[in-house]
Amino acid sequence: MRSPIIHGYTTMVREETTRLFRIWSQTLLPPVVTNTLYYVIFGAFIGSQVADIDGFSYMAYIVPGLVMMTIITSSYMNTVSTFFFAKFQKHIEEMLVSPMPSWVVVAGFVTGGVIRGMLVGFLVLLVSLFFTHLVIYNAFIIFGAAILTSVVFALAGLVNGMFAKSFDAISIVPTFVLTPLTYLGGVFYSVEMLPPFWQQLSLLNPILYMVNAFRYGFLGVSDVPLTTSFAVMGAFIIVFLVAVLWFFKKGAGLKN
Repeated sequence: MRSPIIHGYTTMVREETTRLFRIWSQTLLPPVVTNTLYYVIFGAFIGSQVADIDGFSYMAYIVPGLVMMTIITSSYMNTVSTFFFAKFQKHIEEMLVSPMPSWVVVAGFVTGGVIRGMLVGFLVLLVSLFFTHLVIYNAFIIFGAAILTSVVFALAGLVNGMFAKSFDAISIVPTFVLTPLTYLGGVFYSVEMLPPFWQQLSLLNPILYMVNAFRYGFLGVSDVPLTTSFAVMGAFIIVFLVAVLWFFKKGAGLKN
């Protein structure tokens, strides 16, 4: 007989996965269509007029960044939306009074975000094969960077979902924080192409490290040290995890 912890966790993951495929037109299709347009406009049209970067064509250079951008957005939106709706519909109260510890509830939501992020990222990566030749320098680094980044933003989505008071509130952070940081995180360019001041300023953007670690796994090139990139991801996971568990313990954003 399975313990309540294992049963509760697997049930949450199964429900998250089922919901992901049930509304695939909202969770899987839009990112694929959007990134296809990025490939056509930035890669095929604009990229043909841009010189190679670090010895790679512009299209090949931006593909890892676009895939990582998709992973970030999908992981974040999955947890912020599912948690907010669970809170809005009072489902979260059933979880809070269940035998499951808080960390199991957090793990269930985060796993759902990681599954969506990784699946959508894989689909976007498949689409890129129609536009460029895929190069893989180190598959372990690719997988590690993708998983860690997905966990970071799944946890961040939980924080947003806890304190969101309305449907509009869950879109504020993605629109005014996440999107600008992503576009300025080296998705479409190398930081070395910027003036010295903006290079130093870019180093304050955590997404820069995630994008470059992922890109290193494909191309073997990075604007920042690989160890620093993974250290940044690990640090953010710890900070967000501690914060989320503390919020659960205090009932912050969970109790009216």
